[in-house]
Amino acid sequence: MINSVRNTVLAIANKNNYGYISPQDFNLYAQQAQIDLFEEYFYSFNSWINKRNQRTAGSGYADVVKGLEEVIDSFSVEVFLTLISGNVTNIYSLPTDYYLINKLYTYLNPITNGTATAPTTYQLEDGTATFITDGISPGDIVILKGGEITTVNTVSSEILLMLSEDILAPTPTNNKYTIYPSDSAKEIERVSQNKITFLLSSLLTTPTNLFPSYTLNGDNVTAYPMASFGLNKVRAQYIRYPLAPKWTYSTLTGGAPLFDQSQADYQDFELPLADEPTLVAKICQYVGITIREEDVYAFGNGQITTENQTES
Repeated sequence: MINSVRNTVLAIANKNNYGYISPQDFNLYAQQAQIDLFEEYFYSFNSWINKRNQRTAGSGYADVVKGLEEVIDSFSVEVFLTLISGNVTNIYSLPTDYYLINKLYTYLNPITNGTATAPTTYQLEDGTATFITDGISPGDIVILKGGEITTVNTVSSEILLMLSEDILAPTPTNNKYTIYPSDSAKEIERVSQNKITFLLSSLLTTPTNLFPSYTLNGDNVTAYPMASFGLNKVRAQYIRYPLAPKWTYSTLTGGAPLFDQSQADYQDFELPLADEPTLVAKICQYVGITIREEDVYAFGNGQITTENQTES
Protein backbone atom coordinates (compact mmCIF):
# COMPACT_ATOMS: atom_id res chain seq x y z
CA MET A 1 0.00 0.00 0.00
CA ILE A 2 2.83 2.42 0.77
CA ASN A 3 3.95 2.64 -2.86
CA SER A 4 0.41 3.35 -4.00
CA VAL A 5 0.06 6.08 -1.37
CA ARG A 6 3.35 7.70 -2.38
CA ASN A 7 2.51 7.64 -6.08
CA THR A 8 -0.85 9.29 -5.39
CA VAL A 9 0.70 11.97 -3.19
CA LEU A 10 3.37 12.71 -5.83
CA ALA A 11 0.72 12.93 -8.53
CA ILE A 12 -1.25 15.47 -6.49
CA ALA A 13 1.79 17.52 -5.51
CA ASN A 14 3.29 17.50 -9.03
CA LYS A 15 0.07 18.28 -10.88
CA ASN A 16 1.01 21.95 -11.07
CA ASN A 17 4.76 21.45 -10.57
CA TYR A 18 4.49 22.25 -6.87
CA GLY A 19 7.65 20.34 -6.04
CA TYR A 20 9.28 16.97 -5.47
CA ILE A 21 8.94 15.01 -2.24
CA SER A 22 12.06 13.09 -1.30
CA PRO A 23 11.75 9.53 0.05
CA GLN A 24 13.10 10.73 3.40
CA ASP A 25 10.46 13.45 3.69
CA PHE A 26 7.71 11.12 2.54
CA ASN A 27 8.64 8.55 5.19
CA LEU A 28 8.45 11.21 7.90
CA TYR A 29 5.03 12.38 6.70
CA ALA A 30 3.83 8.78 6.36
CA GLN A 31 4.81 7.92 9.92
CA GLN A 32 3.04 10.97 11.34
CA ALA A 33 -0.06 10.35 9.21
CA GLN A 34 -0.26 6.72 10.34
CA ILE A 35 0.05 7.69 14.03
CA ASP A 36 -2.63 10.37 13.61
CA LEU A 37 -5.02 7.91 12.01
CA PHE A 38 -4.15 5.18 14.52
CA GLU A 39 -5.03 7.44 17.46
CA GLU A 40 -8.25 8.53 15.76
CA TYR A 41 -9.43 4.93 15.90
CA PHE A 42 -9.74 5.18 19.67
CA TYR A 43 -11.72 8.42 19.54
CA SER A 44 -13.98 6.92 16.87
CA PHE A 45 -14.40 3.78 18.93
CA ASN A 46 -15.54 5.81 21.92
CA SER A 47 -17.93 7.84 19.76
CA TRP A 48 -19.53 4.75 18.22
CA ILE A 49 -19.81 3.02 21.58
CA ASN A 50 -21.85 6.02 22.77
CA LYS A 51 -24.01 5.73 19.67
CA ARG A 52 -24.52 2.02 20.31
CA ASN A 53 -25.60 2.77 23.88
CA GLN A 54 -28.05 5.30 22.48
CA ARG A 55 -29.22 2.68 19.97
CA THR A 56 -28.29 4.84 16.99
CA ALA A 57 -25.52 2.53 15.68
CA GLY A 58 -26.03 -0.15 13.09
CA SER A 59 -25.64 -3.92 13.28
CA GLY A 60 -24.44 -6.66 10.97
CA TYR A 61 -22.45 -5.17 8.08
CA ALA A 62 -23.26 -1.71 9.45
CA ASP A 63 -21.67 -2.49 12.82
CA VAL A 64 -18.88 0.11 12.82
CA VAL A 65 -17.82 -0.78 16.37
CA LYS A 66 -16.97 -4.33 15.30
CA GLY A 67 -14.78 -3.05 12.46
CA LEU A 68 -12.95 -0.64 14.75
CA GLU A 69 -12.38 -3.41 17.31
CA GLU A 70 -10.87 -5.65 14.65
CA VAL A 71 -8.40 -2.96 13.58
CA ILE A 72 -7.40 -2.11 17.15
CA ASP A 73 -7.09 -5.80 18.08
CA SER A 74 -4.64 -6.30 15.20
CA PHE A 75 -2.17 -4.29 17.31
CA SER A 76 -2.73 -6.39 20.43
CA VAL A 77 0.37 -8.02 21.94
CA GLU A 78 0.91 -10.29 24.95
CA VAL A 79 4.34 -10.49 26.61
CA PHE A 80 5.89 -11.08 30.00
CA LEU A 81 7.18 -7.83 31.43
CA THR A 82 10.88 -7.54 32.17
CA LEU A 83 12.07 -6.96 35.71
CA ILE A 84 14.14 -3.81 36.07
CA SER A 85 17.79 -4.34 36.92
CA GLY A 86 18.77 -4.81 40.54
CA ASN A 87 17.35 -6.89 43.36
CA VAL A 88 13.78 -5.60 43.08
CA THR A 89 11.27 -8.38 42.39
CA ASN A 90 8.08 -6.43 41.71
CA ILE A 91 8.97 -3.49 39.42
CA TYR A 92 8.74 -4.17 35.70
CA SER A 93 9.58 -2.21 32.56
CA LEU A 94 6.83 -1.62 30.03
CA PRO A 95 7.54 -2.45 26.36
CA THR A 96 8.94 0.47 24.38
CA ASP A 97 6.21 0.17 21.74
CA TYR A 98 3.20 0.16 24.07
CA TYR A 99 0.41 2.65 23.43
CA LEU A 100 -2.21 1.40 25.85
CA ILE A 101 -1.99 -1.19 28.61
CA ASN A 102 -5.24 -3.15 28.46
CA LYS A 103 -4.60 -5.53 31.35
CA LEU A 104 -1.92 -7.20 33.43
CA TYR A 105 -2.24 -10.65 34.88
CA THR A 106 -0.17 -13.15 36.80
CA TYR A 107 -0.11 -16.91 37.31
CA LEU A 108 -0.81 -18.44 40.70
CA ASN A 109 -0.17 -21.81 42.36
CA PRO A 110 2.27 -23.66 40.07
CA ILE A 111 1.77 -27.41 39.80
CA THR A 112 5.41 -28.30 39.20
CA ASN A 113 8.68 -27.08 37.74
CA GLY A 114 11.88 -28.57 36.41
CA THR A 115 14.33 -28.55 33.51
CA ALA A 116 13.89 -30.02 30.04
CA THR A 117 16.45 -32.79 29.52
CA ALA A 118 15.98 -33.98 25.91
CA PRO A 119 16.07 -32.18 22.53
CA THR A 120 12.58 -32.94 21.20
CA THR A 121 10.29 -30.71 19.11
CA TYR A 122 6.77 -29.85 20.27
CA GLN A 123 7.55 -31.80 23.41
CA LEU A 124 8.73 -31.22 26.92
CA GLU A 125 10.76 -34.14 28.21
CA ASP A 126 12.14 -34.21 31.73
CA GLY A 127 13.66 -37.48 32.91
CA THR A 128 13.06 -36.60 36.56
CA ALA A 129 9.44 -35.43 36.20
CA THR A 130 6.24 -37.13 37.36
CA PHE A 131 3.71 -35.34 35.16
CA ILE A 132 0.89 -37.89 35.52
CA THR A 133 1.34 -38.19 39.27
CA ASP A 134 1.42 -34.41 39.61
CA GLY A 135 -1.93 -34.16 37.86
CA ILE A 136 -0.83 -32.32 34.73
CA SER A 137 -3.73 -32.05 32.27
CA PRO A 138 -4.24 -30.86 28.66
CA GLY A 139 -4.66 -27.10 28.68
CA ASP A 140 -2.29 -26.47 31.58
CA ILE A 141 0.14 -23.61 31.01
CA VAL A 142 3.87 -24.16 30.42
CA ILE A 143 6.21 -21.19 30.90
CA LEU A 144 9.94 -21.29 30.23
CA LYS A 145 12.53 -19.22 32.06
CA GLY A 146 13.01 -17.13 28.91
CA GLY A 147 9.33 -16.15 28.90
CA GLU A 148 8.11 -18.49 26.16
CA ILE A 149 4.62 -19.79 26.90
CA THR A 150 2.33 -22.52 25.56
CA THR A 151 -0.16 -25.10 26.77
CA VAL A 152 -0.07 -28.85 27.29
CA ASN A 153 -1.62 -30.72 24.38
CA THR A 154 -1.20 -34.31 25.62
CA VAL A 155 0.28 -35.95 28.72
CA SER A 156 2.17 -38.83 27.08
CA SER A 157 3.91 -40.22 30.14
CA GLU A 158 5.36 -39.32 33.52
CA ILE A 159 8.32 -37.65 31.82
CA LEU A 160 6.88 -36.46 28.48
CA LEU A 161 4.39 -33.77 27.49
CA MET A 162 3.20 -32.90 24.00
CA LEU A 163 2.97 -29.12 23.62
CA SER A 164 0.74 -26.89 21.50
CA GLU A 165 3.75 -24.85 20.31
CA ASP A 166 7.42 -25.67 19.84
CA ILE A 167 8.65 -23.18 22.45
CA LEU A 168 11.79 -25.21 23.25
CA ALA A 169 13.33 -24.78 19.79
CA PRO A 170 16.05 -24.11 18.80
CA THR A 171 17.73 -24.97 22.11
CA PRO A 172 15.42 -27.50 23.75
CA THR A 173 17.80 -28.62 26.48
CA ASN A 174 18.61 -26.99 29.81
CA ASN A 175 15.42 -24.94 29.79
CA LYS A 176 13.84 -24.40 33.17
CA TYR A 177 10.05 -24.56 33.09
CA THR A 178 7.07 -24.04 35.36
CA ILE A 179 3.61 -25.52 34.80
CA TYR A 180 0.45 -23.82 36.04
CA PRO A 181 -3.19 -24.95 36.02
CA SER A 182 -5.21 -23.84 33.00
CA ASP A 183 -7.34 -21.55 35.20
CA SER A 184 -4.45 -20.02 37.15
CA ALA A 185 -4.31 -16.63 35.40
CA LYS A 186 -5.31 -13.82 37.76
CA GLU A 187 -5.85 -10.26 36.55
CA ILE A 188 -3.94 -7.59 38.43
CA GLU A 189 -6.02 -4.52 39.24
CA ARG A 190 -4.62 -1.12 38.46
CA VAL A 191 -4.84 1.42 41.29
CA SER A 192 -3.71 5.02 41.60
CA GLN A 193 -0.67 6.12 43.59
CA ASN A 194 -2.91 7.66 46.25
CA LYS A 195 -5.01 4.54 46.54
CA ILE A 196 -2.08 2.10 46.84
CA THR A 197 -0.73 4.09 49.78
CA PHE A 198 -4.08 3.72 51.49
CA LEU A 199 -4.35 0.00 50.66
CA LEU A 200 -0.88 -0.78 51.98
CA SER A 201 -1.58 0.99 55.27
CA SER A 202 -3.93 -1.73 56.53
CA LEU A 203 -3.75 -5.53 56.73
CA LEU A 204 -7.42 -5.62 55.80
CA THR A 205 -6.95 -3.83 52.47
CA THR A 206 -3.39 -4.63 51.42
CA PRO A 207 -3.11 -6.51 48.07
CA THR A 208 -2.92 -10.30 48.28
CA ASN A 209 -2.36 -13.21 45.90
CA LEU A 210 -6.10 -13.40 45.33
CA PHE A 211 -6.43 -9.64 44.84
CA PRO A 212 -3.12 -8.33 43.44
CA SER A 213 -2.70 -4.71 42.38
CA TYR A 214 -0.29 -2.57 40.41
CA THR A 215 0.55 1.08 39.93
CA LEU A 216 1.83 2.77 36.81
CA ASN A 217 4.99 4.84 37.26
CA GLY A 218 6.08 6.37 33.96
CA ASP A 219 7.34 3.44 31.87
CA ASN A 220 7.36 1.03 34.82
CA VAL A 221 4.71 -0.86 36.77
CA THR A 222 4.97 -1.89 40.41
CA ALA A 223 3.06 -5.03 41.40
CA TYR A 224 1.78 -5.90 44.87
CA PRO A 225 2.18 -7.90 47.07
CA MET A 226 5.94 -7.79 46.47
CA ALA A 227 6.63 -11.35 47.66
CA SER A 228 4.32 -12.83 45.00
CA PHE A 229 6.24 -11.55 42.00
CA GLY A 230 9.49 -12.12 40.16
CA LEU A 231 10.72 -13.34 36.79
CA ASN A 232 7.91 -14.26 34.34
CA LYS A 233 5.21 -13.42 36.86
CA VAL A 234 3.51 -10.45 35.18
CA ARG A 235 2.15 -10.79 31.65
CA ALA A 236 0.76 -7.77 29.82
CA GLN A 237 -1.83 -7.56 27.10
CA TYR A 238 -1.38 -4.18 25.46
CA ILE A 239 -1.97 -2.25 22.27
CA ARG A 240 1.28 -1.35 20.52
CA TYR A 241 2.06 1.54 18.22
CA PRO A 242 2.14 0.62 14.52
CA LEU A 243 5.59 0.13 13.05
CA ALA A 244 6.99 3.20 11.30
CA PRO A 245 6.32 2.88 7.55
CA LYS A 246 9.31 3.13 5.25
CA TRP A 247 9.26 3.44 1.48
CA THR A 248 12.51 1.85 0.38
CA TYR A 249 14.16 2.19 -3.00
CA SER A 250 17.11 1.50 -5.22
CA THR A 251 18.65 4.37 -7.17
CA LEU A 252 18.68 4.26 -10.95
CA THR A 253 21.53 5.53 -13.09
CA GLY A 254 19.69 8.76 -13.72
CA GLY A 255 19.28 9.33 -10.01
CA ALA A 256 15.54 8.67 -9.74
CA PRO A 257 14.58 6.34 -6.87
CA LEU A 258 12.82 3.12 -7.82
CA PHE A 259 10.56 1.38 -5.30
CA ASP A 260 12.26 -1.72 -3.88
CA GLN A 261 10.42 -3.62 -1.18
CA SER A 262 13.17 -6.25 -0.98
CA GLN A 263 15.25 -3.88 1.18
CA ALA A 264 15.77 -5.14 4.75
CA ASP A 265 14.25 -2.02 6.32
CA TYR A 266 11.13 -1.92 4.12
CA GLN A 267 7.91 -1.49 6.10
CA ASP A 268 4.42 -1.07 4.71
CA PHE A 269 1.60 0.75 6.47
CA GLU A 270 -0.05 -1.43 9.10
CA LEU A 271 -3.48 0.12 8.73
CA PRO A 272 -6.28 -1.42 6.61
CA LEU A 273 -6.36 -0.83 2.86
CA ALA A 274 -9.57 1.14 3.34
CA ASP A 275 -7.53 3.85 5.08
CA GLU A 276 -5.43 4.57 1.99
CA PRO A 277 -7.44 7.66 0.90
CA THR A 278 -7.19 9.13 4.41
CA LEU A 279 -3.45 8.49 4.54
CA VAL A 280 -3.06 10.27 1.21
CA ALA A 281 -5.10 13.21 2.46
CA LYS A 282 -3.15 13.53 5.70
CA ILE A 283 0.21 13.32 3.95
CA CYS A 284 -0.94 15.97 1.49
CA GLN A 285 -1.62 18.27 4.43
CA TYR A 286 1.98 17.92 5.60
CA VAL A 287 3.29 18.32 2.06
CA GLY A 288 1.21 21.46 1.54
CA ILE A 289 2.62 23.03 4.69
CA THR A 290 6.19 22.11 3.75
CA ILE A 291 6.11 23.45 0.17
CA ARG A 292 3.85 26.33 1.21
CA GLU A 293 1.14 25.50 -1.27
CA GLU A 294 -2.35 26.16 0.02
CA ASP A 295 -4.00 24.09 -2.73
CA VAL A 296 -2.26 20.88 -1.67
CA TYR A 297 -3.07 21.45 1.99
CA ALA A 298 -6.66 22.36 1.14
CA PHE A 299 -7.07 19.17 -0.87
CA GLY A 300 -5.94 17.01 2.04
CA ASN A 301 -8.01 18.94 4.54
CA GLY A 302 -11.09 18.75 2.31
CA GLN A 303 -10.78 15.00 1.87
CA ILE A 304 -10.52 14.44 5.62
CA THR A 305 -13.47 16.76 6.33
CA THR A 306 -15.60 14.91 3.79
CA GLU A 307 -14.68 11.53 5.26
CA ASN A 308 -15.44 12.69 8.81
CA GLN A 309 -18.87 13.90 7.69
CA THR A 310 -19.52 10.55 6.00
CA GLU A 311 -18.56 8.57 9.12
CA SER A 312 -20.45 10.70 11.63
